[in-house]
Amino acid sequence: MPVHEAVFSLRQLGFRFPDDEQPTLSAISFDIHNGERVVISGPSGCGKSTLLYLLNRLYPLNCDGELTGSIRLFGKDAESYAPGEINRRVATVFQDPDSQFCMPTVEEELAFTLENLHVPREKMQTRITEVLKLTGLSALRHEVIQSLSGGTKQRVAAACALVMEPEVLLLDEPISHLDPVTAKEFIHWLDRLQEDLNLTIVAVEHRLDLWDSFFSREIQLDRSGYFISDKIASVRSPVSLPERASSMGSEIVLKAEEIAVKANGKELMTGLSFTAHKGEIMVVAGPNGSGKSSLLKALCGIYPLDAGSIQSPGVGFVPQSPEYLFLEKTVAKELAFSGIATPDELDDLMDRLRLKEIQYDHPFSVSHGQKRRVATGAMLADRRTVVLMDEPTSGQDAAALQELHRLIAERADEGITFLIVTHDMELAASLADSLLLLKDGKMTGKYPAHEVWKNTDLLAEHHLLPPKGVVQFAKSFA
Repeated sequence: MPVHEAVFSLRQLGFRFPDDEQPTLSAISFDIHNGERVVISGPSGCGKSTLLYLLNRLYPLNCDGELTGSIRLFGKDAESYAPGEINRRVATVFQDPDSQFCMPTVEEELAFTLENLHVPREKMQTRITEVLKLTGLSALRHEVIQSLSGGTKQRVAAACALVMEPEVLLLDEPISHLDPVTAKEFIHWLDRLQEDLNLTIVAVEHRLDLWDSFFSREIQLDRSGYFISDKIASVRSPVSLPERASSMGSEIVLKAEEIAVKANGKELMTGLSFTAHKGEIMVVAGPNGSGKSSLLKALCGIYPLDAGSIQSPGVGFVPQSPEYLFLEKTVAKELAFSGIATPDELDDLMDRLRLKEIQYDHPFSVSHGQKRRVATGAMLADRRTVVLMDEPTSGQDAAALQELHRLIAERADEGITFLIVTHDMELAASLADSLLLLKDGKMTGKYPAHEVWKNTDLLAEHHLLPPKGVVQFAKSFA
């Protein structure tokens, strides 16, 4: 490729899915050159992931979409590449890592990737060993992928991309399931990797505050998928969220006693005991793989208990992969499925969660962030006494995050109890009455939220960073 030729070159690019009246993307024009670090930003559902999949030729080949304008990859028209050919040079880490796994174990998944590239068998073991060391996954070489936490799966997906030795790495919200310390470590690791290999990195991201000065450029899209700007990237502050006054009551609505869970012969958690009160917002936090998601699955009955007991009048669950909940063919019908909420309540939820614009779309066809809002709306419409939420802020832009914050606070004031697994410490600091800290499948303890932020040892032990707003508040009184 000539030195002046761009890795990606788009001119007035537009894209429309076959069943949509309006295009998802419009008037997209930019160049990305070798070795650049570029972030694609914009509101949830504006087409960021779609744009990423046009760069790796997943679209339009796999969806029959209508493409207008032009796109050139490594100096050639995108249409001139055979199916799968570009993926030798452009590797992708998807938003939902489960969507790209084919094999049961970490080693087998990496070997499968290399087999597809026709790498000789005698070279495979060396490549696999090297990439596992590079990604800090050597100890998990023979682990079953589906037994791993969401954050660890994300790292496995990154290893599968890097074992291909690509020139370009496309990342779709790569830190959304990582605990704060692991996210920072991942970004520092990616920084060194990019410099060592001169990789071109293009990422879709909402949480730019965690990336500091990693990106050199930012390509912005508006809500309708129109190109807004291509500018020098700037360091961002986290989304500002107001601190909530607690409305927790004295009535216990959930009680777990010495619960233990095993899956696939692996002990996921043991000896967990705690209570949750009416109107309490409890944040469940800890390192990746500590058992947070497993706890929620045990509380709602997905994982049977091996020991202990759970007492609760009934729980609702919004999982990390919300599409597992969907039963209807439109977003509006999905929210109304339980038949409990009134038309006015449904209209209010649809409006506040920004779902009216997609109310007639199939829940499976909307963006990752929109799927989470659909699942959240359906669960709130169901009026459960206890609501469990697993990473509800993933894929949410600032406006959606602020509205989600308000909805949770209001429902807690009405007496609904929330248990929220999140790595977003700003959300935790603004909402939580308490923090339930887990590590290695065991419960460290349940603490009043305000006590955790000033305990640096406790934060470090559980891979947590103090929320920036809390740090600033503490400094102002120092």
